[in-house]
Amino acid sequence: MKQLWGETERRHRDESAAELRDKHGNFLNEQLFSLSEPRVWVSVWVRAEVKGRPSATLTVREDQVFPMNPPKFDKIEDMVMMTHLHEPAVLFNLKERYAAWMIYTYSGLFCVTVNPYKWLPVYNPEVVRAYRGKKRMEVPPHIFALSDNAYQFMLADRVNQSILITGESGAGKTVNTKRVIQYFATIAGTLEDQIIQANPLLEAFGNAKTVRNDNSSRFGKFIRIHFGATGKLASADIETCEFISIRMGVNSSLCYEAESFDVFFTFS
Repeated sequence: MKQLWGETERRHRDESAAELRDKHGNFLNEQLFSLSEPRVWVSVWVRAEVKGRPSATLTVREDQVFPMNPPKFDKIEDMVMMTHLHEPAVLFNLKERYAAWMIYTYSGLFCVTVNPYKWLPVYNPEVVRAYRGKKRMEVPPHIFALSDNAYQFMLADRVNQSILITGESGAGKTVNTKRVIQYFATIAGTLEDQIIQANPLLEAFGNAKTVRNDNSSRFGKFIRIHFGATGKLASADIETCEFISIRMGVNSSLCYEAESFDVFFTFS
């Protein structure tokens, strides 16, 4: 739906009118309501043009019309900088960035990832080098930027750091976890292969087919990566936690014969 420049004016007379103006000051729609009591708010339905379809109209409630951000915020890297921060603006920005294959977008302290479901050249060694030692706002949003920030804070403050990767089934959690490990292994050591090679064993026992993902992880992973005093990668360990019973209880339609494939479910 086309986002509208507009303001809502309510008049409180014997008959109250609700009007929505476009950016040229023209009324898009007007409805009159007879009210027995003055100063009573009324629900108003407005009509708007559908973007990309000049002849199409869509009738929505007044509270479903949101202010539009100025064009300078199109494809913005950090969505907290928007003048108007609301769900339609967030989804529109993610959609526009995704259309340009910019799959990473910041939202304050968070990094939002949209799964492209295709290979993109954004994890090559050259990309790793481009993010090494850079501040977050000096480079485009990326999982490598978060990884490097955590690594630099660990070295500077001598305090353990955590990266939480969460999302729905098929969102790309496992892939992004591997990219974090790839980054640390590239800049701090050579244990990437040993850590990554543990995944096939875990996935063989702990993955199952769902309606959203043919190879969905039915368990969570807590990965500790240990570094030496000089910042070199020393070792790593992986703990698993079993989630299948929780997911089955919430929405069993997301699972497809999960118990047949998930050994961790049998162990629990």
